[in-house]
Amino acid sequence: MREHPNGFHVAFVGNPNCGKTTLFNAITGSRLKVANWPGVTVEKKEGSVEFEDEKLILIDTPGIYSLSTYTIEEKVTRKCILDDDIEVIVNVVDASSLERNLYLTLQLLELGKPIVMALNMMDVVEERGMEIDLHRLPEMLCDIPIVPVSAIKKRGLDILLHAIIHHKDAVTLGDVFSYSDDLEDKISKLEVIMAAKYPNHSSARWHAIKFLEDDEEVYEEHPVDVSGIVDKSYSRQIIQSKYSYIDDIIKECLFYKSAKEAKTDKIDSILTHPVFGVPCFLFIMALVFLLTFLLGDFIKGFLETFLEWLQQTVSTGLENVHVALWLRGLIVDGIIAGVGGILTFLPNIVILFIALAVLEDSGYMARVAYVMDGIMGKLGLSGKAFLPMILGFGCTVPAVMATRALETDKDRRRTMLITPFMSCSARLPIYVLFSGLFFGKFAPLVSFMMYVLGICVALLTAFIANLFDKKKNKNNLLIELPEYKRPNLRSIRIYVWNKVKDYLTKAGTTIFIASIIVWFVLNVGSRGFVLEPSESFAASVAKFIAPILKPCGLDMWEIVVALIAGVSAKEVVVSSFTVLFSNALEGAKLLESIKAVYPAFTGANALSLMVFCLLYTPCLATLATIKKESASLKFTAFSIVFQIAVAFSMSALVYNLARLLF
Repeated sequence: MREHPNGFHVAFVGNPNCGKTTLFNAITGSRLKVANWPGVTVEKKEGSVEFEDEKLILIDTPGIYSLSTYTIEEKVTRKCILDDDIEVIVNVVDASSLERNLYLTLQLLELGKPIVMALNMMDVVEERGMEIDLHRLPEMLCDIPIVPVSAIKKRGLDILLHAIIHHKDAVTLGDVFSYSDDLEDKISKLEVIMAAKYPNHSSARWHAIKFLEDDEEVYEEHPVDVSGIVDKSYSRQIIQSKYSYIDDIIKECLFYKSAKEAKTDKIDSILTHPVFGVPCFLFIMALVFLLTFLLGDFIKGFLETFLEWLQQTVSTGLENVHVALWLRGLIVDGIIAGVGGILTFLPNIVILFIALAVLEDSGYMARVAYVMDGIMGKLGLSGKAFLPMILGFGCTVPAVMATRALETDKDRRRTMLITPFMSCSARLPIYVLFSGLFFGKFAPLVSFMMYVLGICVALLTAFIANLFDKKKNKNNLLIELPEYKRPNLRSIRIYVWNKVKDYLTKAGTTIFIASIIVWFVLNVGSRGFVLEPSESFAASVAKFIAPILKPCGLDMWEIVVALIAGVSAKEVVVSSFTVLFSNALEGAKLLESIKAVYPAFTGANALSLMVFCLLYTPCLATLATIKKESASLKFTAFSIVFQIAVAFSMSALVYNLARLLF
């Protein structure tokens, strides 16, 4: 593992969402080396920093709850910190959830390696009116250095680095607390056996405890004869002993927490209720989309007016300086109409991301997975599989990557298959455009139903897959339910800005290039530039494919062009429509252009189109991520074919049912 001849290695270890990676990035800055851990797709981050004439090689490990190995992340982190190259472990702890974080801390202490605790989010503790006794806490944890830090505000970083350097040669006593006499006797005997066979081993006590927990990997890596000592698994007793000691720590070191817990329990009695939990989730999401439309469309109108003015002004200016007709068309009808058509939906996107950030930062999103656990269990998955699906509301790429947290390859692939059915933010412009054009005041409801339909199709797919699964696994959900807290405005601002930046970057790159390509294929034919798009190369290919989509009510070559272009990025479907239909940026004019070409195009066709865009092949970035995470080209190809088949079937069904109403 050692790649650097100078400096010593420091591993950052902590629970998910404890601020570990934020702290790691705050210390290393841009001095990062990113790759994959050997043999797995989990991302590996290394960084270096020089402090007090010492060079530190910092390693950011995947977030874990314990050193038991069920997920890829847990296996990677455990292998990393057990490596002899790791000289110091920085245990990053969320101070606002101290009780939950300390279980991993106790396991790390049993390794006997030098440990420094970075007590992160102390500002949150203060905001909640709680107090932590920073003198008593280290006394109960083998006197390891405990440094209060704020990763977001970059406070306490120098003190933390100083503690790491001056603690690297310390020896942490593994027996932070004592188990029962019977267990301690067995541990002592196993340590003797380990010392005899592996005299240079540095974590004999930890391995002895793992033998008692019947840890398969420890037996495989360090085979010893434990007959007569280990007669069964003692994992339950060991876990209970640790949590009993954690209770003692909390009683002596954490104050004024009970009032906050009572408030959380009161809210949870409604939001996580076995009966009312799911309706509450749907109601909250419905409010999110109502706000997204009402406020977003109001601002969107001003942007449409501005872009119409810009389009006319640029066109007139280019005409006055005698710019070639084709170049004028490319700039005005291709770039401004294509990219501008996407930018008009920015207010809706921003409002959606603000709402999702508030729900996440308040602690509600974790409860959605808990509420859905019962439903997911009947589908052969745990509520944990619903977390990637929730992430899919923002972007499918990180949602697919989040499947790493699932225990088995079967669960990961099944979740990868259904996650793209969730409505990512890139599909929102499509819903806003067509629901607004054809459904008026019911537009928010129609768009919300697209999100509900995506969830239902995903769950139905999982259910069918489970019916054909001969080896059904029982999945137990273990998930943190943090206390409710007031959303942090700074965290929300950072989250929303990063998402908006990604959206603008996509508009300036992928959508920009796609708009140019769409304009060219619509204006170039076998005889060069054409006056009518229907004579272009794009029309020729699309007219050949269009009849296939007749059962869906989408047998129009313009729609086929937009759908094909949408594989690059779903927003391109909208930009393609603005280019295809008279370059109209304003909704009413676009509707007139569509009706002028296809008078029979009704709400039924619009519904079918939205359903098809919801369910068909995700963007190229998502496909690349599925290929990377599944490590299977065959599975990726299957997912493409499957999603197109589902999109076709559901669109045809919705179209023919909707025709009865329109």
